[in-house]
Amino acid sequence: MEWLTQQSVVWLAFGAGLFTWFCTALGASVVFFFKEVNRKALDTTMGFAAGVMIAASFWSLLSPALEFAEPSYGKLSWLPVAIGFLAGGFFLRLVDMIIPHIHLTQTEAEGLQPKKHLSRTALLFSAITIHNFPEGLAVGVAFGAIQDGNSAALISALGLALGIGLQNIPEGAALAVPLRTEGRSRWSAFVWGANSALVEPLGALLGALAVLAMTSLLPYALSFAAGAMIFVVVEELIPDSQNNGHTDQATLGLMIGFVLMMILDVALG
Repeated sequence: MEWLTQQSVVWLAFGAGLFTWFCTALGASVVFFFKEVNRKALDTTMGFAAGVMIAASFWSLLSPALEFAEPSYGKLSWLPVAIGFLAGGFFLRLVDMIIPHIHLTQTEAEGLQPKKHLSRTALLFSAITIHNFPEGLAVGVAFGAIQDGNSAALISALGLALGIGLQNIPEGAALAVPLRTEGRSRWSAFVWGANSALVEPLGALLGALAVLAMTSLLPYALSFAAGAMIFVVVEELIPDSQNNGHTDQATLGLMIGFVLMMILDVALG
């Protein structure tokens, strides 16, 4: 695969980030057809999104991170992966502590001195945006992991982008639909929902550039993205999907999402 230069890898990563953003916009577009979406269906799809992210964190990020670490670290290959994983989680926790935001099922904002003039819409948008960045970063570092035109790594990165894109569809709806229900116009709800994922192409671009600039960072970068994604799943997606009395449906959705992403990654990678 001689065409797969570093520059083309960066552009592929950026294109994959645009794809995941498009999937979010696709999910947000449901507001043009429905003012409300069945809460049971939304919780099930949010559980599905959580399952996809958990599976992607292992098969697309942590497992390759261990493989990349082994030549340099030997039996201690777990060390950079553990460091990167915990760093990703603590980084998201720090961001959560600083930036004002609110989750769908909350009534009070989190973050450092939330500004009173910020609307609930802006705070919801902030929460989704914060947690979309690691998804873009994960896509970027997965593409940055493509070494010497490795076709298997390319297919794995494309599978990760596809999986994250699939789980972004319910995420887009999860922001846009409540805004529409609260009285926002269809267009306004769509724009807020779609734009919450604009950080994903940026995250993909930065992730790919960082890894290509310093390949020794690869095990840390892959596991960092995995840790950040797991933080999002446990801190936001699972609680939001389980908080409305549809725990069984949300749990089954998670399991289906996990299995689908596992099949996607193993079959393609």
